[in-house]
Amino acid sequence: MKLNDIRDNPGARKERIRVGRGIGSGKGKTGGRGQKGQKSRSGVSIKGFEGGQMPLHMRLPKRGFNNPFGKDYAEVNIGQVQKLIEEGKLDAKKLVDHEALKAAGVARGGKDGVRLLGKGELSTKVQFKVNGASKGALAAVEKAGGSVEVIVAKDPAALAAAKKGTAKKASAK
Repeated sequence: MKLNDIRDNPGARKERIRVGRGIGSGKGKTGGRGQKGQKSRSGVSIKGFEGGQMPLHMRLPKRGFNNPFGKDYAEVNIGQVQKLIEEGKLDAKKLVDHEALKAAGVARGGKDGVRLLGKGELSTKVQFKVNGASKGALAAVEKAGGSVEVIVAKDPAALAAAKKGTAKKASAK
């Protein structure tokens, strides 16, 4: 085999069709676009157009909105944590944070961290480091003799306001 013998497999590369180059080419005259009308011309933008009828996306009711500043927390109940400790999947003597809960298979998702919720019972003394906790969860952990350290995340809207100096002026008034 020589370098000049190397070829692509048959059919690996397909040549583009040159449209509008004479009737004999098979794609001449209208260039494969059929006859007249809006679709035969360039710059067509009729996606969702239904011939003058109200389009489906405009007929359907709209509900709610998508909060751009909303946080995505992995929600973990203290009852789940107690169950993991009893099963031996979580060590109560070590600090319980997002990584430990993820390794135990209970904190799925949560790109903004973990939020501790108060559903269930906690009887073991546990030290938590989470991004958020409900009042019920805080009370239950402290009742069991544990502690909760809440990590305060930097809010992008508050940082932008602080950078402009608008936060200080608003709080002064």
